[in-house]
Amino acid sequence: MQKIKEASTLPQAEFTSKSREETIAFGKHFSMELYPGDVVAFYGDLGSGKTTLIRGICTGLEVDEMVTSPTFTLINEYHGKFPVYHFDFYRLASEMDLHDLGVEEYFNGDGICLIEWPEVVHDLLPENKIGIHLKARFEPGWENKREIIIFNKRKDNKVRNDHFGNRNCDPNLQHSANRK
Repeated sequence: MQKIKEASTLPQAEFTSKSREETIAFGKHFSMELYPGDVVAFYGDLGSGKTTLIRGICTGLEVDEMVTSPTFTLINEYHGKFPVYHFDFYRLASEMDLHDLGVEEYFNGDGICLIEWPEVVHDLLPENKIGIHLKARFEPGWENKREIIIFNKRKDNKVRNDHFGNRNCDPNLQHSANRK
């Protein structure tokens, strides 16, 4: 797993997903905890499940468009319960490459920002972002499993540990339309 500045912070929740379907189900369930203005940074190697988890989150937010990683376009905008902005900074060399995109306006706007490869723009990210770390496990007995670890940096602590605390993701989780 990649080491980042949040590594010294204790994780708020940890999951093990055993399949693509469980990762999507976790994303749907997690979407219930997101609010306009949230920024979620997804850390993990290629193939760790970042885009799959984002598909689940977008499904939970009632996005009807096909969710694909914007590797070459940098951003995909989706319409659901809230505006959703999906960023992929894999191909960027530095923050300077984002000068004309106006990412800080997105990060401080009224949508939900989902960011793959946020390491490149770390200094531009809001301090109160949510960090999600994914790690694919390929050891014998761990094939297709993903470790998903959430680090909550919100000042108001909206993501609740009792809601997600240390359990395997159930692909039959119900997604409630009720929001606070």
